[in-house]
Amino acid sequence: MELRQLRYFVRIVELGSMGRAALDLNMVQSALSQQISRLEGELSTRLLQRTAKGAVPTEAGLAFFREAQLALRHADQAARAAQQARLTGSVSVGLSPTTASVLGVPLMRAMHERYPDVRLHMVGSLSGHLSTMLNARQLDLAVLFDTQPARRWSVLPLLEERLFLIRSAHHPAPQPLPLPTGKVALAQLGDEPLILPTGPHGLRSRLDAAFAQARVTPRMAMEIDSLALLMDAVDMGLGSTIQPWAAVGRYPDAAQRFVLTEIEDGPAYRPAALCSLSDDELSPAALAARVVLGDCVRELVQSGRWVGATLV
Repeated sequence: MELRQLRYFVRIVELGSMGRAALDLNMVQSALSQQISRLEGELSTRLLQRTAKGAVPTEAGLAFFREAQLALRHADQAARAAQQARLTGSVSVGLSPTTASVLGVPLMRAMHERYPDVRLHMVGSLSGHLSTMLNARQLDLAVLFDTQPARRWSVLPLLEERLFLIRSAHHPAPQPLPLPTGKVALAQLGDEPLILPTGPHGLRSRLDAAFAQARVTPRMAMEIDSLALLMDAVDMGLGSTIQPWAAVGRYPDAAQRFVLTEIEDGPAYRPAALCSLSDDELSPAALAARVVLGDCVRELVQSGRWVGATLV
């Protein structure tokens, strides 16, 4: 088996056609077909199913395609590393919007300082989408709140974030809250107009379960899956939200814009874990980035810059 055969096969699957792949690779189609036949012969299994519309991978071909992509990626990174004296390559990291608001810049700065030749690809999205991307091997690392979809992931618990009721400081609240302890219980929020992400979001699922346990039907004012828009709505006084402190971390004047009251019951915290592909699938650059990310989290929490977070 040769690397070029892997490249040929991957390109055919990506383009869905032997003919289009041959043109893209600047090869004669018969020569390309011959290389794939040799590969199938060596593996003793059929990888592609020829159809009138092109070529599609068989079940074995689909499994081989995923691993071939990883092998080619690692081979390319190994070649780059051999050409330079220091660590090179690329790594893709997924962060939710709240996590990115606190961790994003410190992580980028630390990676630039420690590994300036590693190309960092940052992806910001909802936790559920990041889980899907990790399973599809479109990400190397991701900070996630729900690790149930894990298959062959490596999961490292990072921290727990306290949750807060967040209101606008510039608009009167719809109702005062009795706060003898400086905290609020979910049972007190039945009439609170809430702005939350939609159901599939990890935090929303956790809150729905907690409200059900507290026998409270939350009053939903809006559902917004963009953190920036959600916090803008809260800032305008259109409703309140329940989020970790990180949701206001991007505001330099958060103390003047918002009023935060700690939730004292139910899911009073949100766990976060550093999830990655298994160690044998990670490149040296990704392994290094995983260490750097963990170091950044510890430094942020221990220095008090990640408010409401505790290491686990």
